[in-house]
Amino acid sequence: PAWKEGKAPRRSIRMSSCLAELSLKREEFLRVLGGVYEKSAWVADRAFACAPFESLSALGAAMKQTVASASEAEQLALLCAHPDLAGKAALAGELTKESEGEQAQAGLGSLTEEELHTFTEMNTAYRAKFGFPFILAVRGATKHTVLAAFKPRLSNSRGEELAAALAQVHKIAWMRMRDIVAAKPTGKLTCHVLDTARGCPAAGMRVQLRFFVEGAPGSEGEWKLVGTFHTNGDGRLDGPALQGDAFKECCCTQLEASHLLPPQHLRSCRLYWACLWP
Repeated sequence: PAWKEGKAPRRSIRMSSCLAELSLKREEFLRVLGGVYEKSAWVADRAFACAPFESLSALGAAMKQTVASASEAEQLALLCAHPDLAGKAALAGELTKESEGEQAQAGLGSLTEEELHTFTEMNTAYRAKFGFPFILAVRGATKHTVLAAFKPRLSNSRGEELAAALAQVHKIAWMRMRDIVAAKPTGKLTCHVLDTARGCPAAGMRVQLRFFVEGAPGSEGEWKLVGTFHTNGDGRLDGPALQGDAFKECCCTQLEASHLLPPQHLRSCRLYWACLWP
């Protein structure tokens, strides 16, 4: 398999699912989200009782609470559903597609014999002490950072490590959810203009916000106007310049301020833009 050759498996291309639509039917909800907690579709099944979900964060919180409310036996079963990192299941090509991709991206499919031996020793020691596999959200990690994480975790008490392992499980599930569910944008872009020469807010400033639209291959793109805004007496906008779905459209911005203040004051003005997330 490609995993053994150290190549990340090709991820299937699928459109992000709309959260509102997923909240309507349990069957579709389970089909799409049943695998975000490794081989533990019961988490999504129970969390569906909290539907509809207003946001991806609300969905994640419901999933997390479902696990927290489960019995210790169920929590242990959830942990044990995870494979060892670079373990027997990986070598035999028996990983779920989610785990296969995550481990491959961390380079765990291209270990040297010595590194594989070290992973086997660490996995064995960990299981012997705690009774469940070593779990780490390896997306974005390397084989070196994964190995380095074993030692401090092995020094934990069983209670501490149970909490640490569950936290990693939630992190893995959250990243998987972000891959397959279209999040509802909730951020806002606002502006504050200051007249640094006079040491006061720049009231009455006209501010234009633009975004860049890519052109067809071989042609130049163009800047499009999002809107024109005026600062109030405090040098701020009365409302957000961008919010919600508008962030999907604006991948790059160009900002301009025109001279509604006398030119001698305009040169001393500074614009401060801020993205605000709840």
